[in-house]
Amino acid sequence: MNGRPSTARPSPSPRPRLDELKHHAKRLRTALAEDGDFITHSEALELVARQNGYRDWNTLHAAAGNRPPGVDLPLGARVTGEYLSQAFEGTVIGVEALGQGRRRITIEFDEAVDVVSFESFSAWRRRITCVVDDMGVSPARTSNGRPHLEVRS
Repeated sequence: MNGRPSTARPSPSPRPRLDELKHHAKRLRTALAEDGDFITHSEALELVARQNGYRDWNTLHAAAGNRPPGVDLPLGARVTGEYLSQAFEGTVIGVEALGQGRRRITIEFDEAVDVVSFESFSAWRRRITCVVDDMGVSPARTSNGRPHLEVRS
């Protein structure tokens, strides 16, 4: 370490939540101590920040924020789940914050999904837009009570 700030750019992939980052620092500190290398918790946090592409812990902390638990759905995220009881894999291509923990998301499926349960005809969807809560579940329900959309990241 030469005292100069890192020129590494933050990773574009979704960042872990703060509790996960702090737990990583604790595991790192424990592992180093088992090898006879003792560092402070602050030093472990700084190392975790650099491992994630940030110059220091304060910068990573500000970037990560104190997000609530739930599904992280940034643009470009690869997701899986069920839409109208049909399994899917796809990519988030649109996100709009609506407030109160709700988001309107647009997902492009890798393969079209048949949204009709009748054998006599089909209705294929390749792209959908739905409102979901923090857990990735839509408040809209089908007639049997299942959510229209359940997303997992």
